[in-house]
Amino acid sequence: MPYLFNKYYPLRNIFFVIGEGILIFISINAVMLILGTSSADFAELPHLLAKALLVTIVFQVCLYYFDMYDFSSIGSFAENATRITQAFGFGCILLAGAYYLFPSTTISFGTFLISYAVICLFIALWRFYYGLILEKRMFTKPVLLIGTGKIAQAITLEIMSKMDSGYKISAFVGNNSPDFRFPQGAKFSDDHLKIPEITRNDKIEKIVVALDDRRGQTPINELVHCKLAGLNILSGIEFYEELTGKILVNNMNPDWLIYSEGFQKEKITLLAKRLMDFSVSLAGLILALPIIIISALIIKLESPGPVLYSQERVGQGGKTFWIYKFRSMSCDAESNGPVWAQEDDCRITRFGSFIRKTRIDEIPQLWNIFKGEMSFVGPRPERPFFVEKLKKKLPYYSLRHNIKPGLTGWAQISYRYGASEEDALRKLEYDLYYIKNLCFRMDLLIAFQTIKIILFQKGSR
Repeated sequence: MPYLFNKYYPLRNIFFVIGEGILIFISINAVMLILGTSSADFAELPHLLAKALLVTIVFQVCLYYFDMYDFSSIGSFAENATRITQAFGFGCILLAGAYYLFPSTTISFGTFLISYAVICLFIALWRFYYGLILEKRMFTKPVLLIGTGKIAQAITLEIMSKMDSGYKISAFVGNNSPDFRFPQGAKFSDDHLKIPEITRNDKIEKIVVALDDRRGQTPINELVHCKLAGLNILSGIEFYEELTGKILVNNMNPDWLIYSEGFQKEKITLLAKRLMDFSVSLAGLILALPIIIISALIIKLESPGPVLYSQERVGQGGKTFWIYKFRSMSCDAESNGPVWAQEDDCRITRFGSFIRKTRIDEIPQLWNIFKGEMSFVGPRPERPFFVEKLKKKLPYYSLRHNIKPGLTGWAQISYRYGASEEDALRKLEYDLYYIKNLCFRMDLLIAFQTIKIILFQKGSR
């Protein structure tokens, strides 16, 4: 899972998150100990540590759900201050609930208030200095790009646009100078023989062979020399995948697909995934029964037509099945043929808009998961009409059907709602990455991200 540790958990970000947690933890303990009335309080140290740990966990979870650990870009001081205040405000509400349920974990109001002020001060300073580190691209790994074509351009744009990529391009080597804007300070050479010299002088840690066509253009001897010197060498497609969490479909050749790791799943992994789907969907159907009944009544009262909306979708192996949702549109929504949902779609009812934003309309799909037609996590199932259309235009589109479709997926949390063929291509890049790297850790990450999207009502139509 290279992307999970490069994008969401690069070394600098791990250091930052752990460091911020330590600051919160120490701040609370310091205030509690300083305000203690006697040295006998030290006998209560384990209890004090537990109280501080609870606050630390709650505050950091809230910071995560308010996107304060998304380092791809840095907002203004006012934006960050507002989001931190909102996160901590929500955290205080959660702590109030915890203190009500577990009174022994309560911190006195005065102590909590002083701790809160100290935490805000330290976090402001901590984030200010970390922002400088990201802006100045400090502690990044220097990369040598071999190639100046489309793959090299895609990699360059990703590194330049994301402050937390963890890489900087030190030099390009190719037959032609790049015709795209490349990072300030990056050098260019059209002499392949200088590759070993460039790696030594610029202290290169990674070489990326980003040639659009490697036949007869790959500097074999120089790369072998660098490989034996201990340098890490990756193909452009592989590095782009590691950098972005998606696969560059338009530049992917069959050789890479055949010889790359992944795509083949162990039976034990698929069995564990199915058992999890079965048990969680059963529990979900039982727990959601009150919501199901209330939603059904409102839909029936608001507009004429059936409560449930069924639609044919393409599942694993290209087999079709009927997906179920609560009806959120008027009954004649597709009287003129199938169309993608649009932003502010006039066909959506008032209650339909609410259940789409809160994802309540997806609850009936727990039945599809229970029956084994779907999984909780996987590529979203598409309609046969669009599948046939997209298979003709998008390379490797049918690979999406190698696993069960999902209620949520890597593409859903990584890309906006898809309503065009261009969006379908972008989402395919994420879907293929998920299929290639499927594992329990990734499913867990997608589940956490999905919860955040539902809470803040992002990406629904």
